Amino acid sequence: MAIQIVMDRTGDSRHPFNPNDAQELAKAEQRFYELTNAGFTAAVRTGPGQTSHLRSFDPTAEETLFFPRMVGG
Repeated sequence: MAIQIVMDRTGDSRHPFNPNDAQELAKAEQRFYELTNAGFTAAVRTGPGQTSHLRSFDPTAEETLFFPRMVGG
């Protein structure tokens, strides 16, 4: 089971999906592009305390974290 974690000002929401289920995988891919097109940054955990920026959907990622871009003033 894989998961997409979306961070926002209210906390986070978690979206688990089965990468072996074509419908769930398609929905996860759609969510990835909707969030990144809306300005979220996507990252995948690569090891303990290590992450890597994702620019395209990775169906093999066990955990993808989405966080909003910082807005400064």
